[in-house]
Amino acid sequence: MEQYGKILVFAMPLFLVMVLFERWYGWKRGKDTYQSMDMIASLSSGITNVVKDVLGLSVSLIAYGWLVDRVSIFHVDSSVLTYCIAFVAFDFSGYWVHRLSHEVNFFWNKHAIHHSSESFNLACALRQSVSSFVNLFTVFLLPAALLGVPESVMGVVAPIHLFAQFWYHTQHINRMGWLEYILVTPSHHRVHHAINPEYTDKNHGQIFIFWDKLFGTFQEELASVPPVYGITRPARTWNPIKINFQHLLLLVKDAWRTASWSDKLRIWFMPTGWRPEDVSNRYPVAKIEDPYNFEAYSTELDIRSKTWAHIQLIWVFLITLYFFSNLVEIGVPAIFVYGIFIFISIYSYTEQMDLNPHGWLMELFKNSVGLLILITTGDWFYLSNVFWFGPYMVGFYLIGSTIISWHLRSKVYSEGVSVGQEA
Repeated sequence: MEQYGKILVFAMPLFLVMVLFERWYGWKRGKDTYQSMDMIASLSSGITNVVKDVLGLSVSLIAYGWLVDRVSIFHVDSSVLTYCIAFVAFDFSGYWVHRLSHEVNFFWNKHAIHHSSESFNLACALRQSVSSFVNLFTVFLLPAALLGVPESVMGVVAPIHLFAQFWYHTQHINRMGWLEYILVTPSHHRVHHAINPEYTDKNHGQIFIFWDKLFGTFQEELASVPPVYGITRPARTWNPIKINFQHLLLLVKDAWRTASWSDKLRIWFMPTGWRPEDVSNRYPVAKIEDPYNFEAYSTELDIRSKTWAHIQLIWVFLITLYFFSNLVEIGVPAIFVYGIFIFISIYSYTEQMDLNPHGWLMELFKNSVGLLILITTGDWFYLSNVFWFGPYMVGFYLIGSTIISWHLRSKVYSEGVSVGQEA
């Protein structure tokens, strides 16, 4: 927990700089692949994911260490070769976990957030799940366990393997020559994120593309078929917490509503998107049938609301960095209170980005919780030890945030929700 938090203190600003550079580069070239509110939603989703991971809010049914102790045939020492074996083993596991997440109804819920952006850029790489609380797939690391790769080595390789999947979420890099035969490239991954029928459920590899070629899921990017990004049942919200549970909620509703007991059970394990016939007829769900003719989600925000959304993101980014830098000092159970506050903050401002008329009430609740923490503890999780004026700055923000959100809510009530292309 603490070690991962320290890594993120450096990784988060680096990812942010790369996202901002890509946006500047796209603007400079006349090919901006970003939409402001979509970018904020993506970055916010990334924050929710790393907060969940740092708090350890997920468990593995089978721990890798337990697997090694019971099935290993060899015991390899830590060496460069060991780390290479671990990396390839992680990628083999990642391919199958990724593929099952696309092909099985229940598992799609934890992955839908990653595909929910209707843009394709470095920011959307950060859209990661908070809805997965149980890891069922340690078994796919069996090859590494058989070779006796130490758990400590896997712990080092895991974040490297994860972060190495960031760079290829871009439209600014074309074909990469001979690397196209070995690595997952931006061209390969654009195919993976596309909803075009030619591209659906292809290119599941995370670092190496040869898994897809070996197991029959490879598709190259076609010049005649420009990728269209998103999911066929569009999220229609900027709120990453809502997106994380949309598919699961639909499965629960369908399982409850269907008259067939067999359908109540098998709906969870059927191919992604399958619904019982009686339910799909009575409760149709909007779905993109023509990827070349649909209206991308956006809310018409004025310049004040857009500016405020950016300020809210910056605020959450900064308090998250402080959180990760001071996990030991904050301690248990306060770190869970802090984590919940971050989640409430993101839920609140993304609801306002959606122009939810009641979004300001969540902001009022969030700021009330923050002020209660300040008043009862006389500090903001020991921030005064770093800056004596820190708690006063937090209090000023919380009060100011309430006033500004109340003021901006008048636009929602007077004009209502307007959905269309972003201005």
